[in-house]
Amino acid sequence: MAYRSATHALAQGARDVLPLTTGIVPFGLITGVTAVGMGMSPSQAMGMTVLFYSGSAQLVVMQLMQSGALPVTMVVTALVINLRFLMYSASLSPQFNRLARRHRWPLAYVLSDQSFALWALKNGADGAGNFPFHYYTGTAVVMWFGWTLAVLAGVLLGTGIPESWSLGFAIPLSFLALLVPSIRSSATLGAALAGGLIAVLAAALPFNLGLLLAAVGGVTTGVLIEQLRGPSGERATQEAS
Repeated sequence: MAYRSATHALAQGARDVLPLTTGIVPFGLITGVTAVGMGMSPSQAMGMTVLFYSGSAQLVVMQLMQSGALPVTMVVTALVINLRFLMYSASLSPQFNRLARRHRWPLAYVLSDQSFALWALKNGADGAGNFPFHYYTGTAVVMWFGWTLAVLAGVLLGTGIPESWSLGFAIPLSFLALLVPSIRSSATLGAALAGGLIAVLAAALPFNLGLLLAAVGGVTTGVLIEQLRGPSGERATQEAS
């Protein structure tokens, strides 16, 4: 998509990601409520949120804090949980590796699952346009504010949110909304099925390692299917059409 200006690209990115913020609100509320419930002050809870900007890592580390784990254990656990961002960064690198550090470092900090998934969907469909930095910035900044405000709301509400609301159910819905439109070939379908199956089978693994295994398994499956299809598979597809 060709944008009229950098401002247009920034605004479009913000508009595209805005519906996805509804999926992180329940997660943020749960995180804020958990922080207050374990005795953290509002300033401590929000400071941790800004420092981490990773809901899954933050929740697990808070559990480790409650159990009296060593600081090194908390750091290593958070790093393991966030290993998926290495794959995200490798995918984004061709677009952003020429940017100045003052641009790359803030983008690395605000990298999120939803922003990357939206970027990958756009980049795979019709490209991210003529202002890729500004488009991605629009998605990432909106996600950061959405997450931070959701955690703040949870901190302010405290333990007043009833469990009957089942807020956690809304979290995977935002990812499904991104996954389904991106399945356009046998390779992407195979990657989605393999990743989903591995995630279910490995859900009991500690430190959210199942998520990392599912990501690696999905990518590997997609690459293998593409290699098996090869040029002959592409010709067969063209002849069938």
